[in-house]
Amino acid sequence: MAREDDAQQAVPNTPGMRTDGHGVTRRRPLRERHVEETVEVGVPVRTAYNQWTQFKTFPRFSAVVHDVEQIRPAMTAWTVGYGPLRHRFAVEIVEQDPDAYLAWRGLEQNPSHQGEVEFRPTESGGTAITVRMLLEPRGAARALTRSSRAVRLTARLVRGELVNFKRFIEGLGQEGGAWRGTIRNGRVQHDRPEPPRSRVAQWPVG
Repeated sequence: MAREDDAQQAVPNTPGMRTDGHGVTRRRPLRERHVEETVEVGVPVRTAYNQWTQFKTFPRFSAVVHDVEQIRPAMTAWTVGYGPLRHRFAVEIVEQDPDAYLAWRGLEQNPSHQGEVEFRPTESGGTAITVRMLLEPRGAARALTRSSRAVRLTARLVRGELVNFKRFIEGLGQEGGAWRGTIRNGRVQHDRPEPPRSRVAQWPVG
């Protein structure tokens, strides 16, 4: 498990928000990506997004995800693998906009990865879900992970998982839960800022 300090370090290529010359805030997609896959699901955007945010349900449809632990609203721990092989790593949600967008980064050391998922309404009333991922290997694993074969295998895996999610949510017909919060730079945004806490001890009265 990564240390909490690791989650606060800036990642130069992390998807996030940018402000243009007119003061309008826009999403900044991955500048580089190795994998991009899209699937159309037959449920509205709100339903697809709400179910996607229920990370603990991923093992119910995924071929590789065995467990997801919600540590904090912007931090989860994933256990993935095939057969008896298991790998556990932490993931930080960097940006999250309800019904539109979610960006994350893995905090494992080697290899690491970044990703984003977008939700767009279709003319038929369904949802187009696009997942983009960037692998960030280090050391000797860099050449292997950046090879065309590794990219094809990752793309096939992402495509398969999207198809599994499509079957899952269309079979349900409605979401099994939702988290409608907004995250900026790894921090949950609150509608009303919390008042500053007094450092003076509060003693009971009466």
